[in-house]
Amino acid sequence: MAVNSPNSPRQKMINLMYLVFIAMLALNVSAEVLDGFELMEDGLANSSNVSLQRNILLMDALASYNEQNPEKAGSWYNKGMEVRRMSDSLFRYIETLKLKMVKKADGKKANLGNIRHKDDLNAASEVMLSPVSGEGRHLRLAVDSFRDTLSHLVTDENRRKIINSGLSTQPSSRRGKQYLNWEQSLFEQMPVAAAVALLTKLQNDVRSAEGETLAHLLNSVDVGDFRINQINAYVIPESNIVIQGGTYKARIVLSAEDSTSHPNIFVNGNFLDPESNGIFSASAGTIGSHSIQGYVELPRADGSVLRRDFSNSYTVIEPIATVAPTLMNVLYAGIENEIGISVPGIAPQDISATMTNGSLVRKGNMWSAKPLKVGQNAVIFITAKTGDQIRQLAKKEFRVRALPDPAPYIEYTDANGNPAMFKGGELPKSVLMNADGVRAAIDDGILNIPFRVLGFRTVFFDAMGNAIPEVSNGNRFSDRQKEQFRRLSPGKYFYISGVRAVGPDGIEREISVIEVRVN
Repeated sequence: MAVNSPNSPRQKMINLMYLVFIAMLALNVSAEVLDGFELMEDGLANSSNVSLQRNILLMDALASYNEQNPEKAGSWYNKGMEVRRMSDSLFRYIETLKLKMVKKADGKKANLGNIRHKDDLNAASEVMLSPVSGEGRHLRLAVDSFRDTLSHLVTDENRRKIINSGLSTQPSSRRGKQYLNWEQSLFEQMPVAAAVALLTKLQNDVRSAEGETLAHLLNSVDVGDFRINQINAYVIPESNIVIQGGTYKARIVLSAEDSTSHPNIFVNGNFLDPESNGIFSASAGTIGSHSIQGYVELPRADGSVLRRDFSNSYTVIEPIATVAPTLMNVLYAGIENEIGISVPGIAPQDISATMTNGSLVRKGNMWSAKPLKVGQNAVIFITAKTGDQIRQLAKKEFRVRALPDPAPYIEYTDANGNPAMFKGGELPKSVLMNADGVRAAIDDGILNIPFRVLGFRTVFFDAMGNAIPEVSNGNRFSDRQKEQFRRLSPGKYFYISGVRAVGPDGIEREISVIEVRVN
């Protein structure tokens, strides 16, 4: 009787080809994800420009104080100019690194604003991690030097923590992998579009740290000799990220500020500590929209109190670090396939999705897709609510396949008391005698789906080589089969064949044979 042994040369070759195929799939990143990095990069660049304008206002205030009283404000102004010089230098250096990456991917005529090879996985590593000319170590040292200089200038502990956290160069883990250094954790095997977005975020962090330092220097000036009322214009956008075809909305306000007066601020029913300098922070734990409501009280000169209410909201989204192999766009018919749907800048509750050739339902933060017909593709349409509009953002097509055949096995308990699966080969007779029957499941590292065994037969051989079949009409060994087990001596073997199993798709199938050698 021919037996399909899992240890045969043919099966080993199939397993090797499968591993190579999976490795090739991991290198494919979807165009939608790369476009998402481009949107994120644009939003970060816009935020960096807003921070730059704020920092210019802070330096203008320092310059004004210096003109009025250089004896008291001169040293703080000079420190501010040094911070500004270092920040601009580091910002420009990071900009040159972005251009180097894009040129490495697109050639000498590369355009940073229009990256053609966004999915290039080598450009960032070659520029930043090359043992000979790698810029990653130089960038890390430059960030460390900038951060340490700012930390020595800032005596406010809260601002110092913000600076140290924003410019930290500690290596982070990605997909569970630990890295030796900061630059490796950011740029190893990173698509060029994502690497450029990361460097833009670093530029944004540099501007933010510059702003925290300049604000501290400004607050450090003794302004008792000159009262200055500051009137500034601010742009408050609904979002710094706007989806193509959407509408950018922002509120333009004129703000009058008095640095010598500290109002009482109440946010969501709680008093905001005056030492926070009006900065409200909340842990972004739950995904979705969150509201901010409260009021500000400012004492008037006549002893009365001016009160102004305020309200706003913010949205917490999942981190945009997605690996989506484009060749694995497969759904299995008859079962619930778990998929993730997210749109950068859009709260999960504002995202809707529908599906052809099946049903699609939301389950918490995930979705469950259950296609119907095998061989007919299923298309998922994604829409999102942005402001007062509901827009279709994308669609994704999936191939629909039938579930693959499961593998039969005998379940038993190993020496450590853990459940184990026997799929063929040698098996101690004591383990065989304690086994209940035959089970089946798909357990290949991608799918983990149990099947129900309807029946099977065991085939033994007598001394003359005649086959002795015994049939079980369920998944348990019959008494006659157990009796045959007791008669087996070490070295003897038998087969479990004709295993009939049905899965969650309702399809009954006959699956592979198990060879059992008793030892």
